[in-house]
Amino acid sequence: MSSIETALKDALTIDGALGAAIVDAESGMALGTLATLPDLDLSLAAAGSTDIVRATRRSLDVLGLHHQVLEDTLTTLTSQYHLIRPLTRPGGQGLFLYLVLDRTRANLAMARHHARRIESELDM
Repeated sequence: MSSIETALKDALTIDGALGAAIVDAESGMALGTLATLPDLDLSLAAAGSTDIVRATRRSLDVLGLHHQVLEDTLTTLTSQYHLIRPLTRPGGQGLFLYLVLDRTRANLAMARHHARRIESELDM
């Protein structure tokens, strides 16, 4: 099992990783952040990403997809991927892993695989 700090360090080993955060989905507050870029404001990004998580969940409710589990949400920019993975392990409900990836260097499938592994090892 790993701590938040260990999980964030592990997330930055993903090819193309620029930053990572563990975020409380209710408050939008980052419980921990780590970035390779000094001007990447992960606390602000975490708060904004909370709105994305809420909107996605509302959309699933409206569509009647209550039985579906939200695995991740992806925002694609011209130079970056922003990947949000809600944590479903005991103790992790209400939190999500937020990853910022350099689009030219990241392998999205591998990043998603790595995020699943980080979630499985995270001890809250």
